[in-house]
Amino acid sequence: MDSLATAVLAGAPAQELERLAAPDEYTALHLRAEDAGMFEGAADKDVRQSLRLGRVPLPELAPDEVLVAVMASSINYNTVWSALFEPLPTFGFLKRFAKQGGWAERHDQPYHVIGSDGSGVIVRVGSGVRRWKVGDHVILSPAYIDDQEPATHADGMLGAEQRAWGFETNFGGLAHYAVVRATQLLHKPPHLTWEESASYPLCAGTIYRMLVGERGARMKQGDVVLIWGATGGLGSYAVQMVKNGGGVPVGVVSSPEKERLAWELGCDVVINRNTLGIGGAEGPAETIEAGKRLGSVIRAEIGEDPHIALDYTGKNTFGISVFAVRRGGTVVTCGSSSGYDHHYDNRHLWMRLKRIVGSHIANLQEQWEMNRLVTMGRLSPVLSAVYPLDQAAEAARQVQTNAHVAKVGVLCLAPSEGLGVTDPALRERIGEDRINPARKAIR
Repeated sequence: MDSLATAVLAGAPAQELERLAAPDEYTALHLRAEDAGMFEGAADKDVRQSLRLGRVPLPELAPDEVLVAVMASSINYNTVWSALFEPLPTFGFLKRFAKQGGWAERHDQPYHVIGSDGSGVIVRVGSGVRRWKVGDHVILSPAYIDDQEPATHADGMLGAEQRAWGFETNFGGLAHYAVVRATQLLHKPPHLTWEESASYPLCAGTIYRMLVGERGARMKQGDVVLIWGATGGLGSYAVQMVKNGGGVPVGVVSSPEKERLAWELGCDVVINRNTLGIGGAEGPAETIEAGKRLGSVIRAEIGEDPHIALDYTGKNTFGISVFAVRRGGTVVTCGSSSGYDHHYDNRHLWMRLKRIVGSHIANLQEQWEMNRLVTMGRLSPVLSAVYPLDQAAEAARQVQTNAHVAKVGVLCLAPSEGLGVTDPALRERIGEDRINPARKAIR
């Protein structure tokens, strides 16, 4: 470990961190361009084969960037997509970005450091950074935006140059250091550990925009919300936000273990899709029948159909979501983990005045509002497992095969779990069980 990282772990003051030299290289989980075709024709595209842990060069900082010593990160499904080189190798994203010239050229490398979540300590700031300083404890938003682009001033996610950091950019969070723009920074909640803080920025921010933000479903009190994968990374935060906002969360899961966690998180109704026989890759007629079965269960429990469906599963569930929401209801989508080729019966959309809303990550204001809820103890991290960085490929495999529940964390520079809490009194007031309900439910 280099001297700067050692000083961070020792809790050195900002003056000492500024004095110590940053390393020329750092340890990172990354992909190699020469591996992009390795899974062609493979029956099992095991991401452990493509994910490499090793040393890569530390890039120079742009004026609007900061260098963060990453204490912890987490696995998102875009980590799996990256490691599969599907639907496209991410090296294409890096090449297109580099064509802008200037600082963007750094991103086009034969390696891609991935990871779209992180928590850590700022160790360097660019000459144009004003609101942040060395020594600050931060979490990292994955929304990489161009703040000089006009559209971003209406909504950061609408800019043509908006990218997912660590997926469509290089120098991501599954590493000892990360390079981020100042517009990605939020204060770390003082009552949380490093791994807890790194587990929610992407997923919780995404759900806030989908569900609460004015550009999403705009849930109101009493709304019935159908949540596919209610104990996954996104779903676990969706259940909490629906409950916080006075809605009625209806969780769909795939195992008895996940049923227990869904109840613990606060679902009013929990449906095991395997028991009900829904959520596979059905044809048009089967999709309608699956939607009828799902709707009958929800009406039997709640008395009415869902106002909103949160669908990030995609191909296997989207047609059911469109059918299942009520007249005038809304389907909000932010991903397609089971496939991008969605099919649905359009009659049930147009004749019943339903809406489909596309949503992606969250702008900085939405991330700030979400982080405020976490800092107040009104939204909880949902870590189920934590791996060291040298086992991050195994962590990604767990997510790839859906063998996990909730969020899977990764310790980067942090040597063990439980570190990083700077306000233990607040943690005690909120309560350990409330802070991480996933660990309680699966014990």
